[in-house]
Amino acid sequence: MFELSGFQRDLLVVIAGADQPSGQDVKDGLEEVYGDEINHGRLYPNLDTLVQKGYIEKGTIDRRTNFYAISEQGQESLRKWTEWQRETATQIVH
Repeated sequence: MFELSGFQRDLLVVIAGADQPSGQDVKDGLEEVYGDEINHGRLYPNLDTLVQKGYIEKGTIDRRTNFYAISEQGQESLRKWTEWQRETATQIVH
């Protein structure tokens, strides 16, 4: 998980929180949080990297549209990363 960029981790969070979102759905979800436009040249290569590394799975909705779903590996990695954040933040606060 720590080999991923912050953007890639954010993609995982958005995908984990949705039911098989399309690439456009993922883009819209991140743009809401970021408050900035995300271009396709940044989005899709990062989604492909997550697929190649086994964090997400990619399927087909129709000839032009794919969907993404978080894999078991992605869920486990996201869980561990969230635990690490929580533990580290608690140590800093105390």
